[in-house]
Amino acid sequence: MKGDSLRLRLTRGEVQQLAQQGCVEERVHISAQGVLVYRIRRVPAQAALGATFDAGVIEIQVPDDTAREWCESELVTLDAVQHYGDVDLRIVVEKDFACLASRSNEDESDNFRHPNDRSSSA
Repeated sequence: MKGDSLRLRLTRGEVQQLAQQGCVEERVHISAQGVLVYRIRRVPAQAALGATFDAGVIEIQVPDDTAREWCESELVTLDAVQHYGDVDLRIVVEKDFACLASRSNEDESDNFRHPNDRSSSA
C-alpha cells in the first residue's frame, strides 16, 4: 500500500484474458455486506491510462491500442499519473513475475518467469 497509488499485477492468464476479452476482474469479500471489485478494462478511445471508483468498484481503464501492445510484447509496466484537484493518483499495471525465492504459501504457476531467473526450468 502506498498513498494515492494503485498497482495491479497481472498473471499470464489475466494478460491473455485482457487481450482476448477486454476485461479482467477480481472480487474481495471483505464481509457479508461488503465486496470490493477491482477491474482492468480496455476502452476504445481514451487519452491516457486512467482510474475510476464507483459503488465499490475500482476500474483501471487502458486505451485499446496501449493494452494490446502491452499484452503482446515484452513490455512489463504501464503507468500514468491521473490529476484531479490537488491530488495526483499514480496508476501502475505490471506483468506479475514469479519470485526468485519460492514461497510455500503462494501459487506462482501462472506468473511470468522472472527475468533474473537463471534456472533451467521455464
